[in-house]
Amino acid sequence: MSHVQICDVEKSFQGRQVLKGINLQVEKGEFVTLLGPSGCGKTTLLRIIAGLEHSDGGKIFVGSKEIVAGLSKKNHKIGMVFQSYALFPNLSAYENIAFGLKMNKVAPQKISQQVEEIMTILSITGKEKNYPHQMSGGQQQRVALARALVTKPDLLLLDEPLSAVDAKVRESARSLIRDIQKKMGITMIFVTHDQLEALVMSDRIVVLDSGEIMQQGKPEEIYNKPANRFVAQFIGSYNFIPSGLIGLLDTEVEVCIRPEHIKIVKKNDPQTLSEDVSLYQLQGTLKNLYILGNTIRAEVSVQGRTLLVDQLNDFKSLGFVLNEDVRLFFKKDAIHILG
Repeated sequence: MSHVQICDVEKSFQGRQVLKGINLQVEKGEFVTLLGPSGCGKTTLLRIIAGLEHSDGGKIFVGSKEIVAGLSKKNHKIGMVFQSYALFPNLSAYENIAFGLKMNKVAPQKISQQVEEIMTILSITGKEKNYPHQMSGGQQQRVALARALVTKPDLLLLDEPLSAVDAKVRESARSLIRDIQKKMGITMIFVTHDQLEALVMSDRIVVLDSGEIMQQGKPEEIYNKPANRFVAQFIGSYNFIPSGLIGLLDTEVEVCIRPEHIKIVKKNDPQTLSEDVSLYQLQGTLKNLYILGNTIRAEVSVQGRTLLVDQLNDFKSLGFVLNEDVRLFFKKDAIHILG
């Protein structure tokens, strides 16, 4: 039996259904991410799992115990890290972390030991006496995580805990949370709208839209084999190509390809003479170039349709100029067919 079982869960607010018969299982020690746009129902589902929100139908089990909203948390060892961290402003870092242990009437000596251990793991030793307003966003985040972990929960729920910190802190925090999850073997359900966070951190991604699960699977499955157009558009970038543009006779299917799977060359480049049957070739006009850090994105107009092409950031050394004619190449096995 799965560690977390979500069975036919439904929820409506003011006549609008935000969860539509959600079914999901999470294995013990698994890191599962609920991914989707704002308003898709992911935070509502997390709050129902936590027992903070009533569902309108369905059941949720953690271990062998059913989750019932409002039931004392003593019956369930579930930790939660909120987007705002929800630290007590009048308590020091140590007191915030120790709060749950005190509520569970753990012996003072044991509390001191456990708080010290988790602060060491999270590299916030020395901040024991600091109040939330005296700490950076990254430090507050670690205190909130420590407070949730110190009680050794059977399940840890995280509601967009990285959204309030800057890009550099977010990058290190992703690694920290994933490393701790692996080290402690904790079952985690993580909510985010950030595709990169989901891809980097998860054992499994569950993509939601309008209260329904669109697709679930390993990060590489979600990225390379989207189940439908919504998933393809939401996870990274995809070019959608009319089947007729590459000679497919089946007009009922939709063809898509990632920008990084396309190669661009000048129109008169020797590669344009290639007769390799494993490649598709298209002719177009280079309209724009954008620097995206370590890659450069080209926008190429092909028969009135704009295709995106991503290449490593040595692109300009190839001598491209705007509005020149170019050729696009991509392998036939790089395309993904929807429908």
